[in-house]
Amino acid sequence: MFDCCHLVPNRLEIMKPRSFSLFLMLLGVFLSASWGWMESDRSRRLDLDAGRLHQEVLSFEVTRRKVIYGQDGLHASCEKKFCGRGSKCVVNKETNQPECRCLEDCKPSYMPVCGSDGKFYENHCEIHRASCLQKKKIYIIHSKDCFFKGDTCTMADYSRLKNILLDLQAHRQSKLGNPVEDKTSQKRFLVEDMFKYLDINSDGHLSSSELAQVVKTDDLEDDFLGCTLEDLLRFDDYNNDGYLTLQELYTAFQVVQLTLPEDQKVGITTVTVGLSTVLTCTIHGALRPPIIWKRNGVILNFLDLEDINDFGEDDSLYITKVTTIHMGNYTCHAYGYEELYQTHILQVNVPPVIRVYPETQAQEPGVSASLKCHAEGIPNPRITWLKNGIDIMPKLSKQLTLLANGSELHISSVRYEDTGAYTCIAKNEVGVDEDISSLFIEDSARKTLANILWREEGLSVGNMFYVFSDDGITVIQPNECEIRRHIKPNERIFTSYEEICPEVEGEATQSCLWASAINVRDKYIYVTQPRQNRILIIDIQTQKVMQSMDVDPLPTKLHYDKSHDQVWVLSWGDMQKSHPTLQVISEASAGENQHIIRAPFEEVDDFFIPPTNLIINHIRFGFIFNKSKSAVQKIDLETVTHIKTISFKNYSCVPQTMAYTHLGGYFFVQCKRNTSVTAFPQLIIDSVTDSVIGPNSDVSGTPYISPDGCFLVSADEDSGRIKVQAITIQGEIKLIYDLQTNVHISDLTFQPSFTEGNQYYIYATSHLQTDVLFVELSTGKMNVLKNLKDPIISKDWPWSSYNRIMKDSGLFGQYLITPAKDSLFVINGRQNTLRCEISGIRRGNTVVWVGEV
Repeated sequence: MFDCCHLVPNRLEIMKPRSFSLFLMLLGVFLSASWGWMESDRSRRLDLDAGRLHQEVLSFEVTRRKVIYGQDGLHASCEKKFCGRGSKCVVNKETNQPECRCLEDCKPSYMPVCGSDGKFYENHCEIHRASCLQKKKIYIIHSKDCFFKGDTCTMADYSRLKNILLDLQAHRQSKLGNPVEDKTSQKRFLVEDMFKYLDINSDGHLSSSELAQVVKTDDLEDDFLGCTLEDLLRFDDYNNDGYLTLQELYTAFQVVQLTLPEDQKVGITTVTVGLSTVLTCTIHGALRPPIIWKRNGVILNFLDLEDINDFGEDDSLYITKVTTIHMGNYTCHAYGYEELYQTHILQVNVPPVIRVYPETQAQEPGVSASLKCHAEGIPNPRITWLKNGIDIMPKLSKQLTLLANGSELHISSVRYEDTGAYTCIAKNEVGVDEDISSLFIEDSARKTLANILWREEGLSVGNMFYVFSDDGITVIQPNECEIRRHIKPNERIFTSYEEICPEVEGEATQSCLWASAINVRDKYIYVTQPRQNRILIIDIQTQKVMQSMDVDPLPTKLHYDKSHDQVWVLSWGDMQKSHPTLQVISEASAGENQHIIRAPFEEVDDFFIPPTNLIINHIRFGFIFNKSKSAVQKIDLETVTHIKTISFKNYSCVPQTMAYTHLGGYFFVQCKRNTSVTAFPQLIIDSVTDSVIGPNSDVSGTPYISPDGCFLVSADEDSGRIKVQAITIQGEIKLIYDLQTNVHISDLTFQPSFTEGNQYYIYATSHLQTDVLFVELSTGKMNVLKNLKDPIISKDWPWSSYNRIMKDSGLFGQYLITPAKDSLFVINGRQNTLRCEISGIRRGNTVVWVGEV
């Protein structure tokens, strides 16, 4: 942070050490003056040269002890004659005897002191000379009373003096009809013309006599409230030579001239994640005010930021432990001079992080096999493959094919010799990562351990959709469209022996009612039962309901915070949401002895916790929406405490949903509609400063972020409009295309592309229609899967606005599932076609994908 001392002119070097407290007192007066032209005056830097001050004091102390000789030079008789201060020894030509005479003048030096006679003296010599001439003792007093002629010219008066001078000069200029430029330039020209006007002899120096002459000529003696033009010399003769130069007049009127080379107006700084970086502002100039740094229009200097917490002596910006949220534009300008600014574009490089799939697989000879490798990093990594440590050459083999920029290694017809360890290597400019996918080719009669693990355990419980419907829990294997397990409503909970879905009095059939379900590390599934005010916990390995947990009434939403192994539970209290609560289940993946706490937040309408991905695997903060309030509360996920409130009152926005990208650290907030037809534009929160930086241009609708954080898809369910924006590696948000569809979107998800690396398709359902929309994200090419039957009507799904969900199968999956009113549809994402319909599953709008276990 810059210090207030930086706002003061360079005047300390003319003060005695004992006058320093006086100077600070005057400094306060100076800073408080803001009159007329001085309202635009720029703060000047304080450059304290203690060494120089000390030397001046020592020099004076030595000089005043020397014997000063007459015009006849060194005379023996004066060597033993000592004269008091203010006088000198001279030899009387008549008597040839040494005698003391008062000094005729003093060397020019501006070290002001006050005399005991109440007068102001420019230096020590002058006060001793006056004492000599008046033949009375005048000593130095340490008081400010005489500094301004008995307070007749205070610092405030002096400021007004300069305002009047500028006004007079502006009046002279207006008579000449000179065009008015910007305020800064105009002020500089006024000071330059003023200097020419005062410099009567045009020698480039203003003397005391010249200033006095102007006062008499222009009859200005009574215009300055106790100050005179000569006070310009008294206050602003910086080199103490008794004259004012144009540069000293610039300083007096705080005319700052700043420069920034054209080729330095925009610069790019690239840093690797986890390291520190320094951004230096190269705006230079005499009297340059302190530097102000901004990010997205928000001033950083006065914020207490964790990672941007130090501004060096040269006003550089220090960022410690850079992450991807820090990427973006940072601007700097001198305080009060916003029109001249420098832009630093911060790019953050990230070493590759990869996942392979499957880690192990066993296949019989003659079938095809695929090994997949997903890599993320900045810049995008290049992928290569090794088999048993040797480079794979697809061009030399008809069997081998590399797909999606090397993300998939496909073997068309495997043979025994294809058995091996296949290493995927991802590399970019800042790092490398690798992992192994093992392939075993075995005859079906020879069941090795790998074969057993792959075929019997892996496929039996993993790579499945778990669908929660009126008729219990259905486990579906999408590749074969096969129901692997059906847990009926009357089956028992393992620990309590209660029925999974107890009978309800007055209902003819025993059925289940679900609201929300989540996957906890492919070990457990947590699912809410609003009617029973509880959560069921399903063990994925055994595919059994292991236990139930009582929670607050009407639990409707779950979220698994992987970073802290917590499950967050939102309960409404009743269907009118009149008593909403938030509860947190800790150690959720332990599967037993979980502890549940009530979060200390009231009137919770909804909450948002950002998802993790390969690059960002830890999330620290979440957000809570309060009923009808134009704000969100930022919370610490680990301590479950409130940190701050971010207000949207200036935008009249009551938040409804949020999305987050780690690239630039942006949160996108959809506002609830009001009575008007036009939807509110999304708002953007910068997570570095926790500031609302404005609307996302004219983009409205529910925001969705792609898993890699690179794309923002905004879907307006009423108009059917879909806008796709890219978030660049420089933290910029750019519109790619705008699609007008006839689909009133209920839900949307992302499917990784099988033909292009680091690209996606989007699949979207309608809350009214039977069609499913899919779009190639990179091009905007759009198509429709038709007649997937009517969705569940909204009144039968009161738990959210997503009355028809679209569920994907994770990073490496190729299948998606979406429910109709009385059935399920499985979609093949690789071929963008309908795979099958599974009928007899009513209201199956709660779905969880379980990957390879």
